[in-house]
Amino acid sequence: MAGNQLLTTLSAIGDGPLPGSETARYATDATGNYSGLPLAVMRPRTTDEVSKIVRACATSGVSIVPHGGNSGLVGGAVPLGDAQSVVVSLERMRAVRDLDLASNTVTVEAGYLLVEIHELAAANDRLFPLRHAGLSSQIGGNLSTNAGGTNVIRYGMARNLVLGIEVVMADGSVWNGLHHLPKDNTGYDLKQLFIGAEGTLGIITAAKIRLFPAPKLQTTAWLGLNSCEDAIDLLHRCRSELDEFLSTFELMNRHSVERHLSGRKSPLPNVHEWYVLAEFTATSDRVPLEEALLDVLTEASNDAIVEDAIIAASARQVQALWDIREGIPAVLIEEQSCVKGDTGVPVSAIPEFVTTADSGVRAILPLARIITFGHVGDGNIHYNVVRPEAMSAQEFAGYRPAITRVIEEAALDLKGTLSAEHGLGQKKLHRITEVLSPEELKLMRTIKLALDPQGIMNPGKLIDPRDRSSGVA
Repeated sequence: MAGNQLLTTLSAIGDGPLPGSETARYATDATGNYSGLPLAVMRPRTTDEVSKIVRACATSGVSIVPHGGNSGLVGGAVPLGDAQSVVVSLERMRAVRDLDLASNTVTVEAGYLLVEIHELAAANDRLFPLRHAGLSSQIGGNLSTNAGGTNVIRYGMARNLVLGIEVVMADGSVWNGLHHLPKDNTGYDLKQLFIGAEGTLGIITAAKIRLFPAPKLQTTAWLGLNSCEDAIDLLHRCRSELDEFLSTFELMNRHSVERHLSGRKSPLPNVHEWYVLAEFTATSDRVPLEEALLDVLTEASNDAIVEDAIIAASARQVQALWDIREGIPAVLIEEQSCVKGDTGVPVSAIPEFVTTADSGVRAILPLARIITFGHVGDGNIHYNVVRPEAMSAQEFAGYRPAITRVIEEAALDLKGTLSAEHGLGQKKLHRITEVLSPEELKLMRTIKLALDPQGIMNPGKLIDPRDRSSGVA
């Protein structure tokens, strides 16, 4: 089927392709670093329409790029620059198909926003714990990238919060895996193939996700520390005494906090090299949570681990602390002259990773501004390098490859990963052979060939269809 014939077929599905004048926002990712003009942009309203679109593309041999809230940072949801693709945006698939409070589950379509799931859960005295800065992201994209965020330390990654999914396969057939049972050992756990696959195996169109009882008690603390090593020590103390209540333990270096505050008042009176935002929650209001935390912090202070601390006294103060933490990545997204990292290392290796990366970056660019923050409880550190103020964006671009290599090598040398939660997308595809073993790559190629023999599902992410060694033509 030629391109014009495909467009004719797509015109008869749902509302047909978007006019060309309205497709620009689907051609570039949130960073502005990756773009590609789509052959067409489709916005289906139902799974049946997605199925028809995929079947038409499979017949014509035209590739498909699933598109969510476009909050990704690695070029995973935009077409390749040199290949025509049909972008399938799930933004209009927004139905709540089922809410089962007795089972603590809700079934939503892929275009439902993460922030809306939070609101739906809260309205029913429940919690959906997937929390990250991209609240405008859609649940389909969150599952396709196996999103993480600030609550992983307690609730796990996105894949841990899903009971079942519905997927349109590469030939247009539909797999209904919206299972209700939390315990079911009948066959392979197929949903896990598609969660984190970045749309390279099929399109997630709906998901049955887990809800949790809403916390009745919450204690939020902002802490000043002298070193990264002290933060790891404090994390160990919190886990030893308050593990079942610890839901967040976020680490930020001084430069990241100062950059966000930009002269505004800091929560603590003095400047500290490192800051921690720690949050503890309980479903019972009878737990002496604040008193227990004060005991931990007092002991840590006596041992010179914590230099200063405040505990939020109101919901407004809690939000003010979270605004600092969530404002750091928001500022960086607007900063185009920045090397953005998503590395992960063993928790115990975080101080060594930071020291090694700092030394390597300073050797390349002594005046670079280093913005380090992340989810210490799971080892995910976002290590970012912003160009020196006196340097032009064009000149800084010449340093990008060397800086990126230093950061990634620091993580890999400590048995870490290049992508802890953002995915590989186009940005890190070329490094996958340095991270995964030949056996792992062979398994991935086998799965890709079995489920997408034409290689039309989101090409150029995870497995490059133009790379003969990947096994995909």
